[in-house]
Amino acid sequence: MTERSTAVTAVINEPGPAVADLVTPASTAGLAAGLLRTCRPRQWVKNGLVLAAPFAAARLLTVPELAQLGVVFVLFTACSAAVYLINDARDAEADRAHPVKCLRPVASGQVPAAAAYAAGTLLAVLATAVAAVACNVDTAGLLAGYVAIQLAYCVWLKHVLVVDLFIVTTGFLMRAMAGGIALGIELSRWFLITAGFCALFMVAAKRYSELVLMAGQDGEVGASRALLGAYTPGYLRFVWQLAAGVAVLAYCLWAVETGARGAGWLPWRQLSMIPFILSVMRYAVFADAGSAGAPEDVVLRDRALTVLGATWGALYVLAVVNR
Repeated sequence: MTERSTAVTAVINEPGPAVADLVTPASTAGLAAGLLRTCRPRQWVKNGLVLAAPFAAARLLTVPELAQLGVVFVLFTACSAAVYLINDARDAEADRAHPVKCLRPVASGQVPAAAAYAAGTLLAVLATAVAAVACNVDTAGLLAGYVAIQLAYCVWLKHVLVVDLFIVTTGFLMRAMAGGIALGIELSRWFLITAGFCALFMVAAKRYSELVLMAGQDGEVGASRALLGAYTPGYLRFVWQLAAGVAVLAYCLWAVETGARGAGWLPWRQLSMIPFILSVMRYAVFADAGSAGAPEDVVLRDRALTVLGATWGALYVLAVVNR
């Protein structure tokens, strides 16, 4: 055997790299980063709504109760992240038709759909189980119901006209209810009406903005989101205007009814109606312009909304202190 043939034989017989060797730290880090992006960290601020019920009930919280709310926030974040992971895995093909959503990790191919499904399922199961132990059965039931409803939305309900708006709104409302249920706080009808219609206002404004955005693209309007093309701008405008009106009316009625029992040298709760109404009107500017497609960006980046929100919070705290 010649020296050349010996070398060729050695190369052929040399063992190839193991599968484990192909999974490099760089690829693992890229997958982890992609999964984290799919969990939408920028949208975790929505889960701060778990503080809404205790705040609305004027509950002075103890340190253990604050820690409990922190746990609820983490658990709801895990459940919402699970829904995002599973939703993006299912909608990868449709997201590729969207000018912005095509950059999502699953749609772009950074995260395999199987990995997103597995991570989402694990988060949902663990969050529900931990809630039953760390909080109470009602909280675990709420989280399980949230995941079930949102997954039903991903699979079927997002294809049902109008119901899709209601389901997304329900997700926000369940966030607002979670803190109260975890602490055993009774949820008032005014709180549920105001929170529910505020959520519908933002959801309809988001859909309206998406429709305006897609109408300016060359692609088909309904390609990026189920049923989006079935709505008209006029109908979605009607929905968010109706929801804004009901939310403002419910808040004003609640503020007048509960503020009449309060004490203090100024009607703080009634005064809180002013920044609340102005906040709704300010957000409506973005909704009308079709730039409310990302509610978290509108709320966090607009300085006027931040100031109005802080003013409303200060007036509400004064109402609680002086009641």
